[in-house]
Amino acid sequence: MSDTVERIADALLYEGYLLYPYRRSAVKNRQRFNFGVLYPEEHVAAGGSDTADRCFMQIECLVLGAAATTLSLKVRFLQLMESTAGGDASAPWQEATERAVTLSCSLAELAIVPRRHEFSFPGGEDATGRATHSLDGELELSARTIDDTTLRLRVRVTNRTRSSASGVDRSDILARSLVSCHAIVTLEAGEFVSLLDPPPELAALAGSCENIGAWPVLAGGAGTRNTLLVSPIILYDYPTIAPESAGDLFDATEIDEILSLRILTLTDEEKREVRESDERARHLLDRTEALTGEQLMQMHGILRQPRLFEDHP
Repeated sequence: MSDTVERIADALLYEGYLLYPYRRSAVKNRQRFNFGVLYPEEHVAAGGSDTADRCFMQIECLVLGAAATTLSLKVRFLQLMESTAGGDASAPWQEATERAVTLSCSLAELAIVPRRHEFSFPGGEDATGRATHSLDGELELSARTIDDTTLRLRVRVTNRTRSSASGVDRSDILARSLVSCHAIVTLEAGEFVSLLDPPPELAALAGSCENIGAWPVLAGGAGTRNTLLVSPIILYDYPTIAPESAGDLFDATEIDEILSLRILTLTDEEKREVRESDERARHLLDRTEALTGEQLMQMHGILRQPRLFEDHP
């Protein structure tokens, strides 16, 4: 995986994980919000807490390849865990640990026999006292031959985790969910078709692909077609992180300047709370306080040449 794809994937993974002012006492951090949450299947079947709650993500895309084409799938998400920030038992805090499920297979084999892969992460408590529930899920992969060189690939990720007895507490439901779920799919000896800008002869087929809770885009170096980044939010093909960005701010990379300036205005007491909340919050604060004047000026704004496409002037 290229560094460009990895940085975008990490941004997706932690988008919304922490929000300014990055303190656990802030309501928007006690009510954590993330894109791409796959809730327990039982919770959704029972009506969920919102009509938009979903227990699965479905990916459909077109692949140009032959019998030798192999696929590598990496599904990533966060698992939330209960933590006592700063040793204060009255202030529980949901931190997160990264999870990944990987799978490789032949597209020719998928076109004959669909594949199911169950995965599980057992619950428990680590040395710091952070507790997690067990998580269970399933990957379903299939491919349908369109013609000699074109296949339609389908991947579905489902959260099979059992709901709690109460089934209504939001923090408990999130602790049993796949949070910020997204995927990276790579091909060997094959190419993906852009769903945003397909060639005319494949436009109708690309438009018929059914993606649910997923937005697949081409990723990596411009013009490469062997990597697909599947995002829970809308992106364009070949997304990148602005080079002026000093690091992740979790809110969004487009507002680095104002967020950095506001972080610098936090009081000493607010900064103390930030540092006691989460390792990522501590790193964010330390990095922001170390920014030079030149780095801050780089965030102020820059005029770039609009994206040009040789094939589509």
